[in-house]
Amino acid sequence: MSSLVSDKPKAEAERAYDGPPDYRVVGQHGMFPELSHDEIARFNFLAHMNRHLSTQIMPGVKAAFDTRVEPQFKATQGRGFKDRHEVRKALLKDTMFQWWSALRRATMETRQQAGRWVTLRQADALNARAKALTNNDARLKLNPSLPLPRYVEAIDHHCMPGSYYTELSEGDVTGPCNYDIGIFATTGGMLGRYNDGGGQAIAAWVKKTLPGLKPRRILDIGAGLGHNVLPIAQAFPEAEVVAIDVGAPMLRYGLARAKTLGVDNVTFVQGDVSNLADLADESFDMIHSCMFLHETSFASMPKIFAETHRLLKQGGIVFHVEQPQYTPDMPLFEQAMRDWDAFYNNEPFWTKMHEVDLDTAMVAAGFAADKLIHGGVAAVVDPDVFPQAAEDTKQEDYGRKAAWHVVGAVK
Repeated sequence: MSSLVSDKPKAEAERAYDGPPDYRVVGQHGMFPELSHDEIARFNFLAHMNRHLSTQIMPGVKAAFDTRVEPQFKATQGRGFKDRHEVRKALLKDTMFQWWSALRRATMETRQQAGRWVTLRQADALNARAKALTNNDARLKLNPSLPLPRYVEAIDHHCMPGSYYTELSEGDVTGPCNYDIGIFATTGGMLGRYNDGGGQAIAAWVKKTLPGLKPRRILDIGAGLGHNVLPIAQAFPEAEVVAIDVGAPMLRYGLARAKTLGVDNVTFVQGDVSNLADLADESFDMIHSCMFLHETSFASMPKIFAETHRLLKQGGIVFHVEQPQYTPDMPLFEQAMRDWDAFYNNEPFWTKMHEVDLDTAMVAAGFAADKLIHGGVAAVVDPDVFPQAAEDTKQEDYGRKAAWHVVGAVK
């Protein structure tokens, strides 16, 4: 009689689960919508698929590049690649890259629609909850007449229908709610329970890099729904924190979310960060952005840097947290893979932003070259709740890894 017991070694059979955490451990703050069994299952599937693509399929793309794409290019052209654009165009002809790229795009589109369905089916309840939390609250300052920058208005960033600004009804918060609840699917938990691992990392970096800094006023530009600014506000509870964004729904949801999490020192202001004329010169001790610059146009960046210089007090610090720049020492294959978001994930400014010299741009805005700051941060997550997410911060997936570079300056 044959045995039904596996012949695999016991150690392999008992090895620890190493996939993304279950969606049900995601933090359920007061603005979090209800999710059905099937909706949770969709997010879990997408988190697993994204991790599979980054850890299992992406290495195959690199192998295909090394063994097929690059040798064939050298054989037909009689030379090596001259830039990342040639690499990308050559990769497009290879089936391994085609499969990886198509699946990665499909997971993003599916993630957006999965979250969109969750929020739209309970839009009235979510909007009413946000209104009850924010109505007549002075910490929400909206400007309905604010002209939207073209680089925001014309794009559904990372395939998000309506991007950051669209309001489907008065007081709408379904867009930012969709963004909030779906980050898990893209990152597999690498941003932690409340998707604030980036903000936690920034707060820890500031405390370590500038232990004597006691900011009284902090400005977060391109704040979105504020998930990155809240840990910073908590790290400096005596500070007045201002979070700026052009999207009214994001700010509305951000304040409601902050209040349910007990963070009460952040004011959410609607404004264009390239023109903050309503804010006084040298009125902030610390100014920062987190994964924001790649969603601004090249033409707006000098204006943004100039505004940060104007608004920063003498001795204050400004810094921007982003994925690394395309420097000469970065392999062309890596550059091409990182460029994927620009061409296939509705991030058209990604490629230009990552090739410019940010140091030169900071100096042109008025910051002294010998006062520039560089560093690096990685998302802070709870390893007891997100054990594999904590481990995955050590792995590179060319754009999704929860580890970033810091460029800034002291004025």
